[in-house]
Amino acid sequence: MIIGVDPGITGAIAVLNNDLQCLDVQNVPTMPLGKNHTQINAPSLAKYFKHWGYIAGDKDVPTVYIEQVGAMPGQGVTSMFNFGMSYGLIIGIASTLEYPFILVRPNQWKKNASLLGKPKDAARTLAQQLYPSVDLGLKKDVGKADALLIARFGFLGCAID
Repeated sequence: MIIGVDPGITGAIAVLNNDLQCLDVQNVPTMPLGKNHTQINAPSLAKYFKHWGYIAGDKDVPTVYIEQVGAMPGQGVTSMFNFGMSYGLIIGIASTLEYPFILVRPNQWKKNASLLGKPKDAARTLAQQLYPSVDLGLKKDVGKADALLIARFGFLGCAID
């Protein structure tokens, strides 16, 4: 079983089985932080990860593939701090549950999916073609598409097709 994670407040998590079927795809669980901010709901995320570990069983804990992110030009200090916190929480939860995790650079999985240099929405189109039963009809579903493709990249040993 593979869990793919597009980190961040608007990110998502996808779970694939050994037949590359999508078992689930969800937005990263969040909760309010003050009046105008949101943060990852760490207890909900941990519960979600634990659920899939329980389904996988003791001999086949999920491997978590997490998009390796960094600072991006033009992002504010507060925004980057919050993004880094989210990224760290995801790694921390996987580590605490003793799930093996692998950090995947965006250009790695995008190159294998022939998405380098293409608009962000191209990932959503590809994921919809590969997983037609998954509803990715909204532009905001690009995080779910990324999570699916990251999981697929991890499962296929660095090859999307």
